[in-house]
Amino acid sequence: MSERPIALVTGASRGVGAAVARALSETHDVLLGGRDGEALRALAAEIDGARPWPVELTDADAVAAAVRDIDRLDVLVHSAGLVELGAVADTGVDSWRRTFELNLFAVTELTRLLLPTLRADSGHVVLINSGAGKEAKPNWGSYAASKFALRAFADVLRAEEAANGVRVTSVFPGRINTDMQREVRDSEGGEFQPERYLRPESVAGPVCSAVRAADDAHLTEIVVRPS
Repeated sequence: MSERPIALVTGASRGVGAAVARALSETHDVLLGGRDGEALRALAAEIDGARPWPVELTDADAVAAAVRDIDRLDVLVHSAGLVELGAVADTGVDSWRRTFELNLFAVTELTRLLLPTLRADSGHVVLINSGAGKEAKPNWGSYAASKFALRAFADVLRAEEAANGVRVTSVFPGRINTDMQREVRDSEGGEFQPERYLRPESVAGPVCSAVRAADDAHLTEIVVRPS
């Protein structure tokens, strides 16, 4: 890594995470976080100043070991996520646990471990939330609950870390043209119509705007909807 600012992006192997990593690489060296080491290595080969950071985010011991090599960090973008749909009456506890493990607990633990470094660099935490983090709809119970909790975590973190110079931004995108959205539409029994959804790059742009905002501007929440 060079002396450029450093960003860590989780969920970077595809979709929004990959788009954010590409966009941030214009000004930052990027750590590409995710489970698929092969995909991360392939993406790193395409992006100057990027390197893979493969880790299972729901494995607390693995995450603790992986962060030991991070001694500088300016930006932490949480983009990894999981969607499992189903009515409350049909959704067992294991589904709720899986959803919260990745969408919330992995976020809180990785952030906690990296806070000393973020404080030292007056860093920025960006959480890719969802429209489901503002409005819960039928069949989206566990996912919406995890995203509402993520929103609360961001609000608390922002208040607690303001005195330490750490900025916190929640991004609430609508439906995005990604593999995850294709899987969601299959679960819903609906047609996948990519032209009706946001492009991942259209979410990455506002993330970069928040990260690159002047010191006197703190973009706390960004809502992005398909036009």
